[in-house]
Amino acid sequence: MKQNKYDESSFFNEYSRMPRSTGGLEAAGEWPELRRMLPNLKDKSVLDLGCGYGWHCRYAVEQGAKSVLGIDISEKMLERARGLTDHQHIEYRRVAIEDLNVDDESFEVVISSLAIHYIGDFESLGHKVHRILTPGGHFVFSVEHPMFTALEAQDFYYDTTGTKLHWPVDNYHLEGVREADFLGHAVMKYHRTVSTYVNGLLSAGFRLTQISELKPTAEMLSSNPAYEEELRRPMFMLISAVKEW
Repeated sequence: MKQNKYDESSFFNEYSRMPRSTGGLEAAGEWPELRRMLPNLKDKSVLDLGCGYGWHCRYAVEQGAKSVLGIDISEKMLERARGLTDHQHIEYRRVAIEDLNVDDESFEVVISSLAIHYIGDFESLGHKVHRILTPGGHFVFSVEHPMFTALEAQDFYYDTTGTKLHWPVDNYHLEGVREADFLGHAVMKYHRTVSTYVNGLLSAGFRLTQISELKPTAEMLSSNPAYEEELRRPMFMLISAVKEW
């Protein structure tokens, strides 16, 4: 199932008002950690899966990448990306991640930010990314953490006064579609376990180099007290891997 909520005007308008939409990478809490996990991008060919507004594409060329391809299923997202940047080394292409067809070993780095949990078949994606990466190429991505996606509600359990008691986790091993509420709209996401992500990469021929569950730093907590919730349960999981064989 390929979902394109971002071309729905009401959803896109709501998304456009989010801090990460108006403030860019610096407004995304997971960005400092993801940035540390990226390899040196100078003179690299980079692919961004689900590029959205193109923030990571622009970052890559700022770091000296020789070429960047950003793909997204949403024309509204790509229109915004092109409006924000017209750069000779960035190409934006409208295509679903599942339908991407490029030459083997045509990229040295593949990035994806909070898009892969919209993809149903992670095993096939892992093999595709492995195929299009050059030997020793890097795959770095972020997803919503499986503890966050296990239940459709994606919310704390509250007492009668509205106090957040705990984050419920249930049906963890029952992988598949979850219909979550995001920005007041029903959005379909795919829940899968940590082991499915890890083993999918290993079976595709990757070597894992780092996994982060994004524990808030003291700097994050001081800048925004809301990050204290991330100490109670992880919201994001970030993974970096290298094409081993």
